[in-house]
Amino acid sequence: MTQQDPAAAAPRPVLVVDFGAQYAQLIARRVREVNLYSEVIPHTMSAEEVAAKNPAALILSGGPSSVYADDAPSLQPGLLELGVPVFGICYGFQAMTQAMGGTVAKTGQREYGRTELQIQSEAGVLHADMGSNQQVWMSHGDSVSVAPEGFVVTARTEGAPVAAFECPEKRMAGVQYHPEVLHSPKGQEVLRRFLLETAGLEPTWTAGNIAEQLIEQVREQIGDEGRAICALSGGVDSAVAAALVQRAIGDRLTCVFVDHGLLRAGEREQVEKDFVAATGAKLVTADEREAFLQKLAGVTEPEAKRKAIGAEFIRSFERAVAGVLADAPEGSSVDFLVQGTLYPDVVESGGGTGTANIKSHHNVGGLPDDVEFELVEPLRLLFKDEVRAVGRELGLPEEIVARQPFPGPGLGIRIIGEVTEERLETLRAADAIARAELTAAGLDDVIWQCPVVLLADVRSVGVQGDGRTYGHPIVLRPVSSEDAMTADWTRIPFDVLEKISTRITNEVEEVNRVVLDVTSKPPGTIEWE
Repeated sequence: MTQQDPAAAAPRPVLVVDFGAQYAQLIARRVREVNLYSEVIPHTMSAEEVAAKNPAALILSGGPSSVYADDAPSLQPGLLELGVPVFGICYGFQAMTQAMGGTVAKTGQREYGRTELQIQSEAGVLHADMGSNQQVWMSHGDSVSVAPEGFVVTARTEGAPVAAFECPEKRMAGVQYHPEVLHSPKGQEVLRRFLLETAGLEPTWTAGNIAEQLIEQVREQIGDEGRAICALSGGVDSAVAAALVQRAIGDRLTCVFVDHGLLRAGEREQVEKDFVAATGAKLVTADEREAFLQKLAGVTEPEAKRKAIGAEFIRSFERAVAGVLADAPEGSSVDFLVQGTLYPDVVESGGGTGTANIKSHHNVGGLPDDVEFELVEPLRLLFKDEVRAVGRELGLPEEIVARQPFPGPGLGIRIIGEVTEERLETLRAADAIARAELTAAGLDDVIWQCPVVLLADVRSVGVQGDGRTYGHPIVLRPVSSEDAMTADWTRIPFDVLEKISTRITNEVEEVNRVVLDVTSKPPGTIEWE
């Protein structure tokens, strides 16, 4: 059985040709913000292969090279002759210029960072009515000195005599600066104008349309009789993936939720009640709390904890799947495994071409070698914010859709020391208070994640009820981040911190101190273990 090309059900894409840019994914995101479907392709893809994707437009990305360098990534022959609109950015702008007979000057006069763009009297479509100058973000050494024939120069900078040009007849344009970054405040509008006005595209890539297309795609992939399983974590990605597949094939999907006992307060109920109520999905809950506690007994080293939890999850999932197969009608098999893979995962793993059929244990681990699944990855073309939008479209509750990232090992890596039932209860209670107060203060959109940590191996002297106590500290770790690669600690108002601290020390046994982690990443990680 072959895996269907996910792009087959998608509309005509705006293809971002990647010349080694830091921002190729970001350009695709910006295009999608204009409600147009976009994906990234490598610059090595031939014009014939590009044409086969039936693109609505091409955007040529930036890149670190000089167009004069021997090893510079080249613009594939015939790419500009496909008859589709083309927009060049930075390196792509220069490569386009060179290919069409313009001149790129090897000036050595570099412009990096914030630069003033001077709009010419002939401002064209992209820069019309934007005043005589604006701030843009530059990153280049070479410059375009002569535009190709038929192109009008619409802007310049001190270091770039041709900083933007357009040719409406050919539906082509380009800029030397980076319109996709927030440091170019009017860059998104420039990009929007190219796509909607110069290229004449219709903005139809909306959450509703995406959901419809993906449901149809899944239905086609699994067929009229195929059965699938999906491991639900409680997180947004697996929930939305499961909801899409359920909408496509109904009760031929079985969702498996492993309760490992390391969840936050209310999470099992959220999946069992809210998710099922919103989707009507068939759910099997595997209560594996005891097995995980046994596995973690006496384990204190962080990496050892992670490995123990990962290994036990595999066993738990294996047992649950065996149960699903046992309950299925005689002679039936479960051939499909649903995963919440997102577009950044695909791009970062080299395009995600992969094989159609993979041994499931390569993915979820530990299943019998003779159990072979075909992957169903309905979200593989989406970014996180698009996944949330599709989830809302499918009627998933906000508690699931807007959920903060939560690590797979759960509270097990938020207890410094051995994981025991008593310590889990203590941490669960403190975490629930912190989450409730942060939500009440309207800070959920400000905080990317707020781990609550129990220093189980630390005790400090306190005074409660006129008596001496020797209790544990709780650490609050609120952070702001975009991608978790770097993070800054979130400046929470003192009155909110006061409420959290007072409630935790009053309501949670064994805790007599609340502390705030004010460390950025780097040097500190977001989670403590």
